[in-house]
Parts: sequence; C-alpha cells; structure tokens
Amino acid sequence: MRSKQLKHSLISGAGGAIGIFILSVFSIGMGSPLLMAPFGASCVLLFSVPESPLSQPKNVIGGHFISALVGVVFAALWPASPFVLSFAVGSAIILMVIFKVIHPPAGADPIVILMGAKGFSFLLFPVLSGSILLVFIAYVFHRYTAQNTYPKTIS
Repeated sequence: MRSKQLKHSLISGAGGAIGIFILSVFSIGMGSPLLMAPFGASCVLLFSVPESPLSQPKNVIGGHFISALVGVVFAALWPASPFVLSFAVGSAIILMVIFKVIHPPAGADPIVILMGAKGFSFLLFPVLSGSILLVFIAYVFHRYTAQNTYPKTIS
C-alpha cells in the first residue's frame, strides 16, 4: 500500500470514528438519539470520498430526511412485511432521484424505521439532527485536516 493511500485510509477512518463518537456523546448529553445504523455508511462517503456528489450536504441531509419520511409514513400505515419493506425502499429511491438528493446509505432508513416501528419524532431525532451534525463534523474535519474541500464547491 502506498504511503498516500495509507494516509488517506487512516484519515478517513479517523473522520468516521470522530463523527460517530461525537454523535454518541451528544446523544448521551442531550438524552435524545442522534445515531442510527445508516450513519455509519454515511461516514464512509463523508470521510473517504467527500468530493462525491453523493457526499454533499444536500444529499446526506435531504436523502436521509426523505427516506426516513417514507419509512415513518409506511410504518404509520402498514406493519412491516416483505412487500411493505421493498415498496418503502423503492419509494425512497424514487423520491431521492426526483429531488436530486441521492445518498445510498439513506436507502436503509425505511428498513430501520419499519423494523423498529419508529414514529414521526424519529425524523427530528436522530435523522435530521444527526445528519446535520454529521455534515457539520465532516465540514470541520476536512477544514482541519486540509485533505479535501468539503462541501464541494459547484461552479
């Protein structure tokens, strides 16, 4: 492994670890959850390929919000079943594409919500608050490490 690749790997891993650590600490301090499993996958994008369109703030926040909204709506209407789970994920993908906020980790949100029978409050804690904080952490992290410009500036 080349030294540059090793350095990038270590910095990416450190960013993901720091992001999840901060969300965990804030969750405890606030007494409200700011974490959900798909945020681990979001960290892969945010800290290893921050220049990707899929890693940009509108995609991370918007993708998680739309997908979670689909999940809570489906959970409010139907119990989890193979059909409901698959239709919810498909609907989340359709809406992320329509609204141009594609974020692959968000595709798991409806599954997490339906399997855990989460309600509308899940949209605020952890989805919206956690994804906003995670994007902010990535912003600060990339500014501090000077490895990448994040978010990507669009010209």
